[in-house]
Amino acid sequence: MEAYPTLKIVKAVLEEHGLAPKKRLGQNFLIDANIARKSLQLGHIEKADTVVEIGPGLGALTQLLLEAGCAVFAVEKDAGLFHYLESMLKQDRLQLMHGDAMNCPLASCDAAERDFKIVANLPYAISTPWLDAVLVGQLPSRMVLMLQKEAADRFMASAGTRYFGPISIFLKAAYNVEATHTVGSQCFYPKPEVGSVLLSLKLKDRPIVYPSTIKEGVRTIFRKRRKQISSILAKETLGEKFQAWLDELVTGGLSPETRPEAIKEDDWQRLADYY
Repeated sequence: MEAYPTLKIVKAVLEEHGLAPKKRLGQNFLIDANIARKSLQLGHIEKADTVVEIGPGLGALTQLLLEAGCAVFAVEKDAGLFHYLESMLKQDRLQLMHGDAMNCPLASCDAAERDFKIVANLPYAISTPWLDAVLVGQLPSRMVLMLQKEAADRFMASAGTRYFGPISIFLKAAYNVEATHTVGSQCFYPKPEVGSVLLSLKLKDRPIVYPSTIKEGVRTIFRKRRKQISSILAKETLGEKFQAWLDELVTGGLSPETRPEAIKEDDWQRLADYY
């Protein structure tokens, strides 16, 4: 595909290669060149950047990244699309792997060896667990994520709102939300039934990366999000460090009757001081 694919081109390519969008994989192909270029713009993509791409699909965005001079590490779960990409995009700067992004959240990129960015068009079903898997170890300097609106709302949620939860806490401890861009359903084939958002994230100067012990504890607490925080800690075996954290917050003025969703983000981040 020489130009960014239109709806007509995408349909023709799929038919020619015996491919079709798979609903079970949440496949919706982007057919709007302006949104693709917006992804590169929001990611501050520059020549010689290393970019991890999740779900390259038909490779239109992959091609734009390669044309921009990037080294691209991509992971595609769909076997048919993987073989199509393998035959169409033969470049030394592309490392393409056939696999599940949940098992390989950074494709084949060795994050410990290089600075990198992420561009991802995430199916709703894996958006939260995939991001949780990314928020360990070496973090990308920037992420540009295409998400269903509800997933974006969860990622960006603030304390006291209905969507605020563990993934909001983990993400906002490490990243600032730089920009959001609403994407209409007409920009995809097939058209999704829900709205989408392009989310731009920039790594903080001093990001907090929670160890698995804290993450599991926070998730346990939010499973009882309507209960009082003191009651939850009294009944759950989360250890002395969680209790010490709560005691400090109460000393600072937090009511023991506060529900988890009402505890401020800064207070959740203080948990890291105990580990």
